[in-house]
Amino acid sequence: MLDLEVVPERSLGNERWEFALGMPLAQGVAILQKHCRIIKNVQVLYSEQLPLSHDLILNLTQDGIKLLFDAYNQRLKVIEVYDLSKVKLKYCGVHFNSQAIAPTIEQIDQSFGATHPGVYNAAEQLFHLNFRGLSFSFQLDSWKEAPKFEPKFAHGLASLQIPHGATVKRMYIYTANSLQDTKAPMMPLSCFYGNIYAETVEVLRDPMGPLGLQLRLLTAGCGPGILADTKMHTFERCVYFGDSCQDVLSALGSPHKVFYKSEDKMKIHSPSPHKQVPSKCNDYFFNYFTLGVDVLFDATTHQVKKFVLHTNYPGHYNFNIYHRCDFKIPLAVKRDESTDAHSQPCIVTTYSKWDAIQELLGHPMEKPVVLHRYDPLQQTTQTLLDQPSASDCSA
Repeated sequence: MLDLEVVPERSLGNERWEFALGMPLAQGVAILQKHCRIIKNVQVLYSEQLPLSHDLILNLTQDGIKLLFDAYNQRLKVIEVYDLSKVKLKYCGVHFNSQAIAPTIEQIDQSFGATHPGVYNAAEQLFHLNFRGLSFSFQLDSWKEAPKFEPKFAHGLASLQIPHGATVKRMYIYTANSLQDTKAPMMPLSCFYGNIYAETVEVLRDPMGPLGLQLRLLTAGCGPGILADTKMHTFERCVYFGDSCQDVLSALGSPHKVFYKSEDKMKIHSPSPHKQVPSKCNDYFFNYFTLGVDVLFDATTHQVKKFVLHTNYPGHYNFNIYHRCDFKIPLAVKRDESTDAHSQPCIVTTYSKWDAIQELLGHPMEKPVVLHRYDPLQQTTQTLLDQPSASDCSA
């Protein structure tokens, strides 16, 4: 049985690891993989049809814990403990829930203090006791009569006449005052681990086509002379088509991995008459996992020839290898070809659907290239950004 410390508005964990609000999905999964002998039976729950409409959930069924990640930024938004009988919980080093201590309403009052009046939800038959960044739900269905009070005019715990011994059914950890209005916070400094993350990635272009990428990056650095004075820093870097390996290394730092292409499956689409002649050397990628970006270099010139921007949707073959790249691709689209109207700017983002992109650019003469590695029924997207000579985006 897990023995965990509750920190309102921040985390749930122990001295070896913690699930911190705002942490990326990949780090939460890494914790579960590292401690797989202790934390078992984990479910990944998401919507295949509408992946942006529902939170991405990691359900620790053996421990009665759910980790709810925001569908857009894929950072931890809410920690829910839905079965307190499967886990030990403490606050400020003192247990309020264990095999020997029942999480009764009196115990919660003693451990946290009744600083806010409770709220009764008649539809759910649950009584909610809310603190800043922490909420407890008590089951009322076994009571003979629901508490008679108006939540707006409740005057504290005693006025609700809650039966002695009523125990907690669920507990939530989140940010701010309200569970309904909570959002995933910025990634905490404790989750950087010396890595650089991309806040946004914007495609630079001119009338001829795309030029490269402008990345707004986040990192955690220390103040001068004081190691404990860690602060978040933001800065911008640009990489362009035709940049050398040294240029990219100077702008983005060392990649997490260098991948050499063993074969080029796109050769068949090349107009070159020598496309079947094997190359003596292979193109290679710089893989930046925390940026959600791959940079492809030509094997001969060692210059940038392609960028790959990963959307990291559940079900994809590479899911959870890359962090989601929040990109913006500006397009100049003419609304009415029969007039001399100027082109209007349009933006394709990480969350754009293929139908909407076709409305902007028109239907392609040929079907887009879709790479399937295991299940043709599961379709997810990643955006490929090529050189200006082949600037179409396929999703």
